[in-house]
Amino acid sequence: MRILVTGGAGFIGSHLCDRLLEKGHSVIALDNLLTGSINNIAHLAGCNSFKFIQHDVTEYIYLPGKIDFIFHLASPASPIDYLMYPIQTLKVGALGTHKALGLAREKSCGLLLASTSEVYGDPLVHPQPESYWGNVNPVGPRGVYDEAKRFAEAMVFAYHRTHGIDTRIARIFNTYGPRNRADDGRVVPSFVCQAIRGEDLTIFGDGGQTRSFCFVSDTVNGLISLMESGYHDPVNIGNPNEMTIKEFAMEIIRLTESTSSITFRNLPVDDPKIRKPDITTAMSVLNWKPTVSLADGLAKTIDYFRRTVK
Repeated sequence: MRILVTGGAGFIGSHLCDRLLEKGHSVIALDNLLTGSINNIAHLAGCNSFKFIQHDVTEYIYLPGKIDFIFHLASPASPIDYLMYPIQTLKVGALGTHKALGLAREKSCGLLLASTSEVYGDPLVHPQPESYWGNVNPVGPRGVYDEAKRFAEAMVFAYHRTHGIDTRIARIFNTYGPRNRADDGRVVPSFVCQAIRGEDLTIFGDGGQTRSFCFVSDTVNGLISLMESGYHDPVNIGNPNEMTIKEFAMEIIRLTESTSSITFRNLPVDDPKIRKPDITTAMSVLNWKPTVSLADGLAKTIDYFRRTVK
């Protein structure tokens, strides 16, 4: 197939491009490089089945020829990024999704929206199934990302119902691995880089809040399985193995053999206290579940940051 990946120079997007190419597809990566990096796809230079176009997805997209499927991943995705670019985040969720859906309609192809576990906000249901409507503060600082994705989901379903577009929605939970930006504010690159540098690991809050970490190859395989499924309702893509942030910090210190200590700071506004996916739907509909252990995934991630962080 000839596949478009918006946000294709981003962390997950670049890994998705790699996997699609491995499966024999032709890939076009579209990215404005606001938070993505050309370095993430530099290794694909010269690949005849790959093309990169620098373009803002909130503007009209013109692509000649047939497109068989669109993965719409374009968006700032870390707290630092969407707090720095709040309006751009809202625009890509609304205008960007509208443009991507318009292209899908023009090309008569399917589209997968990369949504997020953030649509559940600070959840009052645990673990979070797709049927949970969420607990989101629309005017809080995180609301720009949460509501952008919630609106994007609504628009995807509107196009599905009104125009018959063959759509998918993936609600992606915490994903980590090589090509995470060291400075993007997410807990895995932050802890790993601090440990490698011998700096104190910074925990926001008391460390009792929980997260579930999915290695990027598992997330990508989940996205491709969803593409191939023909299933239209939202699907959680994540690892249900839950741990506290303090436990995770101690594990990073152990694996890096670091002399770092832990410091605590105030919890940011609206930061979720718990986060764990119910992946019953993914297992039953997609026959998908994570296969990379935390130890193996972190070993690959730590090795990447040892080679790239100064």
